[in-house]
Amino acid sequence: MRRMKMGIKPKIENMVSAVTIDQKIDMKEFTTTVKGLEYNPDRFPGAVYRIKNPKMAMLIFSSGKIICAGARSKEDIKAAVVQLKEKLAEGGIIVKKEPDVKVQNIVASADMEMTVNLDILAMECDNTEYEPEQFPGLVFSLAEPKTVMLVFRSGKLIITGAKTRDDVDQAAKKTKKAIIEIGAVI
Repeated sequence: MRRMKMGIKPKIENMVSAVTIDQKIDMKEFTTTVKGLEYNPDRFPGAVYRIKNPKMAMLIFSSGKIICAGARSKEDIKAAVVQLKEKLAEGGIIVKKEPDVKVQNIVASADMEMTVNLDILAMECDNTEYEPEQFPGLVFSLAEPKTVMLVFRSGKLIITGAKTRDDVDQAAKKTKKAIIEIGAVI
């Protein structure tokens, strides 16, 4: 077997985080006072606030919980929280305490730079699901870091469930290492 490079550089595609402010929001008053929000309580209980730079969306709920999606870095999240506080202030909601921000899920992509035999990987590895008639990728789970990868024959990889950049990097390396050790490289 030829020697494989173990290096792999995942790219963060999306970081979803939960932002909590220290107060409730009167959604009806807030959404009629503030411009630039999408709010249709018959279809969805939260207001959608779209940010242009960095390009992200925030789902604002009456509980004071906000879901922030579309970030590619922690700096993006910080910039979005600043804009969120300004938008809340427009509606008379002054955030006194710094919002609690927790990354909930990171989605990343990577190229392992090798072709993978998904049939061998599925047969030799317990932590996989593979139904090629349903979906062309193999689902590969890791307990540590707790992540799930979609592995494609092309060597492309989608990583989900990570909470930190380090989790993303470790998941990618462990997945590539397992594929090489199993002998599922074409």
